[in-house]
Amino acid sequence: MSLLFDPVSIKTMELANRFVRSATNEGAAGPQDEATAALERIFVDLAAGGVGLVISGISYVHLSGRLWRPQMGLHQDSAVPGLRRLAQAAQAHGGRLAVQLFHAGRERSRFMPGEGPAPAPSLIPGDEIYDFPHRAMSEEEIQQTVAAYGQAARRCQEAGVDAVQVHAAHAYLPSQFLSPYTNRRQDRWGGSLDNRLRLHREIYRAIREQVGPDYPLLIKLGVADAVPGGLTLAEGLEAAARLAGLGYDCLEVSQGLRGAGFKNSEFRRGIDRPDKEAYFRDWTRQVKKRVSVPVMMVGGLRSLSLMQEVVAKGEADLVSLSRPLIREPDLVNRWRLNPDYHPRCVSCNGCLLRLREHKPLACALEVKDKEAAD
Repeated sequence: MSLLFDPVSIKTMELANRFVRSATNEGAAGPQDEATAALERIFVDLAAGGVGLVISGISYVHLSGRLWRPQMGLHQDSAVPGLRRLAQAAQAHGGRLAVQLFHAGRERSRFMPGEGPAPAPSLIPGDEIYDFPHRAMSEEEIQQTVAAYGQAARRCQEAGVDAVQVHAAHAYLPSQFLSPYTNRRQDRWGGSLDNRLRLHREIYRAIREQVGPDYPLLIKLGVADAVPGGLTLAEGLEAAARLAGLGYDCLEVSQGLRGAGFKNSEFRRGIDRPDKEAYFRDWTRQVKKRVSVPVMMVGGLRSLSLMQEVVAKGEADLVSLSRPLIREPDLVNRWRLNPDYHPRCVSCNGCLLRLREHKPLACALEVKDKEAAD
């Protein structure tokens, strides 16, 4: 049997296998941004379908960091009962649940334009890649945000959630602070790599103060930007090494700021050949060489044989998938029965476009087929 089906541990969390459902916004929270029966069903299907670790969709830690509605919120204690139901839903079927801690930063204005200027590391007048209202965060706002991460993690731990993951990739707040393109501050939060990484360190400390030393604390890190003047891979690799050394228990390696179009993002399309898969493989391989904690590879993984090769060569410890599991939440079980099985996902990004229309997460092709059958 493939190494991918072997158990693996992250800190104190034992997983049945090395398959991870990468965090995916489900668009299924309730009217008060609470957990719902629809979210429970998603997590049940994934865990019952064989996924060892389910990472929830983006869950905001502070109201200022909400990206859109509906989106699960972790900003108040009333979230705990719903979180408990989600954790139990995954655990009852042999899976483990990590909740992703999220703050949109300046991206909020892209999807919630009526909320006023979004908080950002810096105000950049005439920004060529981001023409939305934003403002520089004050010291007090930064401290409030850091504290909110700690409180959100405490609520997850109290609810019996197995782990938390800090979202520090793509275009969101920690990634914005790490990138010299979006972070042009002249104080202790900007300038040098050490200063631009300060937010990540302070978030780590705030969480550890709330949950203690043994609770699994993961991070999804963007190690290079797709915009000129952004984070370089050299700095991203150094950031990964420093954060692993600080105490983050597992790194999922992804992209930082997005460029123009899907081809310059984590949502690449047309993955129809093995050579188009694993588009963050080289970055992940390099991170793995520099850290001693488990590393997850994400980015266009489709072939079981390729994923097996990645783990066998020591390039990653776990493999993380998103879009294929939207269409087939039982994909891992299918692979267990038939290692040559190819996922039905065609990487069209119709699922993402549905979310942008504020529709629940689903494979657009599956929805179309069902509507045609009806």
